[in-house]
Amino acid sequence: MFLLAVLMLVMTVMAGCGGNNNAAPSAEPNAAANATTEPAAEATAEPAADPVTVKLQLKWVPQAQFAGYFVAQDKGYYAEEGLKVEILPGGPDIVPEQQVAGGSADIGVDWVASLLTSQEQEMPLVQIAQIFQKSGLVLVSKKDAGISTPADLEGKKVGNWMGGNEFEILALFDKYKLDPNKDLNFTKQGFTMDQFLGGEIDAASAMTYNEYQVALESGIPAADLSVIDMNDEGVAMLEDNLFANKEWLAENKETAAKFVRASLKGWKEAIADPAAAVDSVMKLAEAGSTTKEHQLTMMNEVAKLILPEGFDPAKMGYTDAAAFQQTADIALKFGVIKTASKVDEAYTNEIVEMASK
Repeated sequence: MFLLAVLMLVMTVMAGCGGNNNAAPSAEPNAAANATTEPAAEATAEPAADPVTVKLQLKWVPQAQFAGYFVAQDKGYYAEEGLKVEILPGGPDIVPEQQVAGGSADIGVDWVASLLTSQEQEMPLVQIAQIFQKSGLVLVSKKDAGISTPADLEGKKVGNWMGGNEFEILALFDKYKLDPNKDLNFTKQGFTMDQFLGGEIDAASAMTYNEYQVALESGIPAADLSVIDMNDEGVAMLEDNLFANKEWLAENKETAAKFVRASLKGWKEAIADPAAAVDSVMKLAEAGSTTKEHQLTMMNEVAKLILPEGFDPAKMGYTDAAAFQQTADIALKFGVIKTASKVDEAYTNEIVEMASK
């Protein structure tokens, strides 16, 4: 009886060992397969691409005139396009065209007349977007100066900053047959409105989004001011644009389109929410150089130039052929350029069209 029990115990142990041996071979290959396939998947993963750097040269110091670019930066619109944008402030000693032509910046902001001059000097530049669709330049005077129409400028002292900003005013004089050297006193105006406010000049050049607002902020009611608008007089020239180095653009069209797309998105956001746009501006404005209130007014006025009444928002950034030709014609007539601009080479809408897709 004892011997039978021992024999049964030995058989049970052997059966148990046999069961473990059968299970092990079926489990081991799966473990080995997992060990080889998981590292292989990691090895084929693509590393994230580094963002492409784009340097933007502004025409002037940070202010709401350039709010769309600051909003695009703050909202991450450039980053979404895989771009790292460096926004370079401008100033009185910085010529955006020279910066872009020399490679210190990839894209610049300036007025079209300045671009035409640089193109005539054979700088390899081309306009890729037109941001302001209307001119912001006006002549402002106090009503007691007796200037109701441009013809009333005869015998008056009229100011302008000169240095390339005077050509719309010269075109206005020409339209009304006024010789700036004989029929009136055309004089250099400072970058403040002090001469106008102090009565040293009868009519001052002013941007609707800046100097005109300074006059109002000084306490002069709008009802006491007369305004001559270059758009209404048919002598307007295109202002803030985007231009690039042709050589850079030839190799970076997709990058340029991404930049324009993100910038226009920034401008749309800035126009929709001016207060938030000004918050972005004030982060970069020099301390004490401006106020949030002034920048908010500027933002609202700039919006009217980018999206004028009745303008199709889908056409933001496009260069209008007739407006560009008018700018080039005025530039030629008053010596900004000495030979007619080859307008078909001066600008392109290709990048804006790529950006819209």
